[in-house]
Amino acid sequence: MSNIKTAAKDKVPVGQKSAFGAGHFILNILPGTLGVFIQFFLLTAWGVDPLWAGLLGGLPRIFDSITDPIMGFISDNTKSRWGRRRPYIFVGAIISGILFFFMWQIDDNASQSYIIWHVMILQLLFLIGNTMFATPLVGLGYEMTSDYNERTRIMAFSNTMGQIAWMIVPWLYVIIPDTNTFNTQTEGVRTMALIVGAMCVVFGILPALFCKGIDSSHMENRKEITFKSLASNMKDLWIGIKQVTKNKPFMKLCGATFLVFNGFQLVAAFGVFIIVFYMYSGSYELAGTWPAWFNTINAIITAFIVIPIISRMANKWGKKKAFIISTVLSIVGYLLKWWGFDKDLNNQFNQTGFGQSLNSGVSSIFESINPTLESMGMSWFSIDPGTEVPWLIFIPIPLFAFGMGGLFTLMMSMTADVCDLDELENGMPRKEGTFGAIYWLMVKIGQSIALVLGGVILSIVGFDPNVTEQSIETMNNLRIADILVPSLTAALAVWVMWKYNLSEDRSREIKEELVKRRGEL
Repeated sequence: MSNIKTAAKDKVPVGQKSAFGAGHFILNILPGTLGVFIQFFLLTAWGVDPLWAGLLGGLPRIFDSITDPIMGFISDNTKSRWGRRRPYIFVGAIISGILFFFMWQIDDNASQSYIIWHVMILQLLFLIGNTMFATPLVGLGYEMTSDYNERTRIMAFSNTMGQIAWMIVPWLYVIIPDTNTFNTQTEGVRTMALIVGAMCVVFGILPALFCKGIDSSHMENRKEITFKSLASNMKDLWIGIKQVTKNKPFMKLCGATFLVFNGFQLVAAFGVFIIVFYMYSGSYELAGTWPAWFNTINAIITAFIVIPIISRMANKWGKKKAFIISTVLSIVGYLLKWWGFDKDLNNQFNQTGFGQSLNSGVSSIFESINPTLESMGMSWFSIDPGTEVPWLIFIPIPLFAFGMGGLFTLMMSMTADVCDLDELENGMPRKEGTFGAIYWLMVKIGQSIALVLGGVILSIVGFDPNVTEQSIETMNNLRIADILVPSLTAALAVWVMWKYNLSEDRSREIKEELVKRRGEL
C-alpha cells in the first residue's frame, strides 16, 4: 500500500465529488436512454424500419466523433473567469436536456419519413449540446486533483454514481409498454423523454456550479479561440492530436479500453436473448422482468461492491495491477456464465430444498408488496407469487462486474496521470480536454463497430428473433459467443497493459518536476 498520504490541498471534498458524480450519472443516462429509444421503441412504438433505426443509431456517431476533439481543444484553450470547462458544462447540460425532450415529441400518426428526419436532425443538434457538456466534464475530472490516489477515488465515486443510470435504463423496456402506466408506448416514450431531459438539466449543471478545476489563470501558450483564428486553430488542434497519439502509455489505455468495453458491448444484448429464447423457450411473458433484474443487479453490485474494492486494490497495489487483477476476475465470471445460464441446472436448483425456500421467500415478499406497487402504478416492478427465480444467472455477476467496474474507474484515473506526462514532454497548455475527447472517441468508434459485429455474430450462429423456438445448436453457439468474445478481448487487454510503465513512483516524480517548473510552492 502507498505510504504517501494525500496532502490536504489535493483532497477533493465530498460535495465536489458528488457534483462530479451527478454529471457522470447524466453522462450515462443520456446515451443509455437514447439507445433504448432508437433501437427498440422506434420499431415497436412507431413502426420504423429496423434498417433506418440502425442508421439513426450509427450515422450520428460519425458526426459525434468529429466534434469531440474540437470541443476538447476549445475547452483546453478557453479563458474565462469561470475556468476552462465549467461554462460549457453549464450551457451544454441545458441544451442537451431541452433537445432530448423535443427529439421524442413525435405524433403517433407521423409518417416514417418525418420520424426519420425529425430524429436525425434533432439528434445531431442534441449531440452538439451533449459534446459541449460531456467533453469538458471529462476534462474537468482529470484536473480536479494532482494526487495519484485521489484521482482514483474521484473516478470511483463518479463511476459509482454513473452506474445508477444502468440500474434504471433496463426498466424502460418494462415500464414504457406497461398499459397500467401508459396508455400507449408512444406516450411512454414522450413522458420518459421529459423526465430524462429534466434530470439532465437539474443534475448536469451541478459540476459547473460546484466543481473546481486547475487554476488556469497563469497557464501559458493557450490559443485564441475566435472565428478569425479558425484556420490556425485547426492546425494547432491537429498538432495536439498528433502529440496525444504519440503518448505510448495513453495509447495503451485506449487500446485496452477498446478491447474490454467493446468486447462487453458486442454481447451485451445476448444475455437477454439467452434468458428469453433459451431459458424460457422464447416466451417474453414467462421471462418476465428477469432480463431487467439481471442488468439492474449487475449495476448495483458494480456500483456498491466492485468499484470500492477496485479503488482499494489500486491504492494497495497500483492501478496497473488492479486493472490486470480485475480483468482476469471478469474472465472467470464470463466463463461461469456457461453454468449460470444453463436452464437444466437452474431447474435442478429450484427443485432443491434451498432453492424452494428462496423462491418461497421472494414470493412472500412480492405477494405482500404487489398491491401497493399496483396502486402506485408500478405493476411493472412486481413479480408474480409462485414464480421460480433463475438464481444461477446472478452467480457470475460479482466476478464479471470487475471488468466494467475496473475499466473506467482505473482508466480515467490513469488518463489523468498521462496528462501530467504530456505537460512534462510538450509543455502548456494542459490538454485534459483533448485527451478525454480522444479516449471517448475510441470508445464510441468501438461501440459502433460492436453494434455491427453483434448483428453479424447473431447471423452466424443462426439466431432469428422472429422465431420463438430457436434450435439447441443455435442457442449453444450463442452461449459460447456470449462467453468467448468478452473473455478473449479482456485477455488481449491484459496483454496490452502488461508493460504499461506509468507507475505511482514515476507519476509522483513527474508531479514534482511540474511543480518546480511552474514555480509552485
